[in-house]
Amino acid sequence: MMKYITPRLLPAVGMLALLGATVTAAPGSAPESAAKNSHDQAYQRNIVTFNALTRELEENYVDSIRIDDAFKAAIRGMLQTVDPYTEYYAYEDQEKIQRMTTGSYGGIGSYILGRDGNTFISEPIVGSPAMKAGLKPGDKILRVDSIDVVGLNSDKTSSYLKGVPGTEVTVTVSRPYVGPDSILTFTLTREKVVEPSVPWYGMLPGGIGYVRLNQYIESSAADVKEALESFQTDPAFKYLVLDLRGNGGGLVDSAVEILSNFLPKGTEVLRTRGKDASTEKIYKTRHAPIMPDIPMAVLIDGGSASAAEITAGALQDLDRAVLVGSRSFGKGLVQGTRPLPYNGLLKVTTAKYYIPSGRLIQALDYSHRNPDGSVARVPDSLTNLYRTAHGREVRDGGGLKPDSIVEWPEMSNLLYGLIVGNHLFDYSVKYAATHQAPDSVENIALTDADFEDFATGIDAASFKYDKVCNQLIDNLRETSRLEGYDSPEVKVLLDSLEAKLDHDLRGDIYTKRDVIEEYLLEEIADRYVPSAGRVRRELVRDPALEKVRRIFATPGLYEEILAAPKAPAADGKGVKAKTSGK
Repeated sequence: MMKYITPRLLPAVGMLALLGATVTAAPGSAPESAAKNSHDQAYQRNIVTFNALTRELEENYVDSIRIDDAFKAAIRGMLQTVDPYTEYYAYEDQEKIQRMTTGSYGGIGSYILGRDGNTFISEPIVGSPAMKAGLKPGDKILRVDSIDVVGLNSDKTSSYLKGVPGTEVTVTVSRPYVGPDSILTFTLTREKVVEPSVPWYGMLPGGIGYVRLNQYIESSAADVKEALESFQTDPAFKYLVLDLRGNGGGLVDSAVEILSNFLPKGTEVLRTRGKDASTEKIYKTRHAPIMPDIPMAVLIDGGSASAAEITAGALQDLDRAVLVGSRSFGKGLVQGTRPLPYNGLLKVTTAKYYIPSGRLIQALDYSHRNPDGSVARVPDSLTNLYRTAHGREVRDGGGLKPDSIVEWPEMSNLLYGLIVGNHLFDYSVKYAATHQAPDSVENIALTDADFEDFATGIDAASFKYDKVCNQLIDNLRETSRLEGYDSPEVKVLLDSLEAKLDHDLRGDIYTKRDVIEEYLLEEIADRYVPSAGRVRRELVRDPALEKVRRIFATPGLYEEILAAPKAPAADGKGVKAKTSGK
């Protein structure tokens, strides 16, 4: 056990925690005695040096030291040497941890948007005080109670909006597109707000029950189960799609509980291993499944990580579902929290997780960094072969590779600029304020006049985005100058080429109208049906969902994808997952 940390050693407490002084040991083989002694000596030497340095700096530096800022910077520096998932939370920042695990907080229940030094309502959460009071996307927050928040950053404004459930707060906003009486005041009673983990589920044509899961929090398993039970009452239900795209993960227990709906009770779905073999933990499904046999597809992409990869990876390894989409993120690390003095908290990576085939899908090796401090993906040549329950080949070290791959077009600089500049959001607010609500968000369509209104509403002078062709021509000019080819003839040629490739903003928007319009329609759908509208509109033209439809509709194709290989192949390193009735 570590001895009591005196106040003099507190500056180094973050280092103590990271080096294992307050963290439970994890699986792995014991190091050689000499190596351990060397490590312990380096540990003690650096702790003493750091402590002496801070004392000398405090006592002798010519100016006063902003001590809290200095130590926070030191802690950040230490944590940058490990992985981005190991984080220190001071007492005042621990609400973030609570929201990550429970999805809940006390407040008015609205996502907010900071821009130009002001804060706007982005989207009230369904059923929240903000929605019930009538706050709308695009409302600019002017005052919170008696506090003028114009010019304050969104974090500061958010702190005023949050509070103890049951307390009242008065919010004054300016609402666009409503005429001269645009200043509105609302009095709300704060509540414990739970962010939904399932923004929408429903039956799609062809008997497909669809569930979009955005995060893994305490309520996620119950939310998914509610959706599944609703499908069971529908006689048209034949297939299931679990959409984990963009799902960054969360609680491991939620993933195990969700998997229990689809696999026999007692099926091993996960193992976690840390530094010490004695701390290996095995996770098995906990109850009889409610859908053990329904044909199932899971949608993943580069934003699917952590607990989402546990769910998708277990279903792939056990040949229970077809994975469709693009390669997942590749996070095979598990975090836990450890208390620190003065109510601090360390979220620290304590283990790696292994899915049923035995593979670790971690794509980045944070323990071996490049000279510049960066980390690289595990190259394909270093990945290892494993096998699913039916003997299909799968590999470790690079996230999950789908059984059926969907190629997504790269986002253009123009579209990226329209999104991050909130131009799509702004027009969606205007559209919803000036158009009648549609019968169905799936049927929203923009007229030519609507799109022209959108395109002309963007200030070309202030809109900045990288025009790749122009940048390449600038590079060519500089290269030709450096190499002595900047003759008048070359300049004329480059000027002519630049003129042919230099489109104006309005022309660029119309050139990419099809893609921009789809994103714009999704934003507009969200104005009419918060949270669910965006999901429903995305599915109108979703290539991944179309591929799933073809798999389900083609006789024998689903079974063929999950079947054992016809010809034997070389043994992989993994072993077939076993189930138990215990």
